[in-house]
Amino acid sequence: MKRPILIICIDRDNDLYEKGGIGGPIVGRAANLDAVMKLALSDPEDSDVNALFYAIKLYDQMTREKQTVELATLTGDKRLGYNADKKISAQLDRLVQEFNPVSCLLVSDGASDEEVMPIIRSRLKIDSTKIIFVKQAKELEKTYFVLLEKLKDPYYAKILIGIPALLILLISLSAFLGLGWEPVGIIVGFYLLIRMAGIDEMAMGVLKDFRFSIEKPGWIGYLGGFTLFVIAAYVGFQSLESQQPFLAGEKLAGYVVGSMVWPVFLGLFLMLLGKSVDALIEKKNYEMTRYMLYAVAAALSATLIWMGSLWVVNMSPPYVDFGTFILTLVVCLLLGYLSNWAINLYRRDLIVGMKIEGKEAVSDHGVYLGKIVGVDTKKGKLIIQTMLEKKYFLPLSSIVAIDEKIVLRAGE
Repeated sequence: MKRPILIICIDRDNDLYEKGGIGGPIVGRAANLDAVMKLALSDPEDSDVNALFYAIKLYDQMTREKQTVELATLTGDKRLGYNADKKISAQLDRLVQEFNPVSCLLVSDGASDEEVMPIIRSRLKIDSTKIIFVKQAKELEKTYFVLLEKLKDPYYAKILIGIPALLILLISLSAFLGLGWEPVGIIVGFYLLIRMAGIDEMAMGVLKDFRFSIEKPGWIGYLGGFTLFVIAAYVGFQSLESQQPFLAGEKLAGYVVGSMVWPVFLGLFLMLLGKSVDALIEKKNYEMTRYMLYAVAAALSATLIWMGSLWVVNMSPPYVDFGTFILTLVVCLLLGYLSNWAINLYRRDLIVGMKIEGKEAVSDHGVYLGKIVGVDTKKGKLIIQTMLEKKYFLPLSSIVAIDEKIVLRAGE
């Protein structure tokens, strides 16, 4: 018998059970049609309805084309995160064992369901993905209610509320300082470039490491760091006010940045010190290595920015020429590489000593990935095994935290 292509529809928040009383996995056209009808009658506005109907339509289309195909809907948990993804993972393993599909087509209703991609990719080849968007009428009233519905989703709320809030803040601040529209345009332009390159997601991953609790002693470092950030902002403003009559353009910008760089660095250093103290108390030695990397990166970046500002301004000793700035850049890159190499060696020794084999691996989004069955220190790889004993590799650098579970960075 020819191995089928599996059409997979994902209901990560388990609306099919919560609203229709139907548990997953739901296999076959008839079962899925019955499930979507019950869900539609219970909540016609649920976006899972549209995704399920599209999956059924795709199944019918491929069947007419004489392709061997199976249809299944996987359900998670209303709590989302790890709980949902572990259930989806178990259901998917059952389907793979039963049908032995050659590949799959993934149908989703939005950003949240896309987080299960690593689970599916670790078990099956994904030929295609389809995100279903509902076509809306153009009337203002209906658009208004669609926006209200989207605002309930944190993913869209950050965009629909966050970006206008940022623009209002920038415009107001620029008007208050009498700087005009140009700084706002520069900042917004940089932001759009950062979004395009995906740097914002990397930055958010770093910022997640700086969450703190008042019950831990590390909050003292945060208090000191925040105070220094305020001081840096005040110093920058004073530098701008004092030098505006004498400097212009890039020289003024270089002078302001140079005056702020060390207070900002010291603030970051105090915050990292606080996080390191928390990790030391909780015996999270692996997390300390990440803060060491951050500290080295902050120190080298601050040095490079400071030297760059001196080279741009060059109005008082120590005078810096272009050659000195390039030499500083090369030295910083070399020190950064050596520091990264040394800390990664230390990390490998820590991982070997921790004996992480047998622990569950999850992504930093809570997606269940499998179990750690080995560590290849020579290649710098983790060996992860799924429930069907399929093995795959991830780099040691993808480890975010080591606790009861091994947390791995998504996308590695």
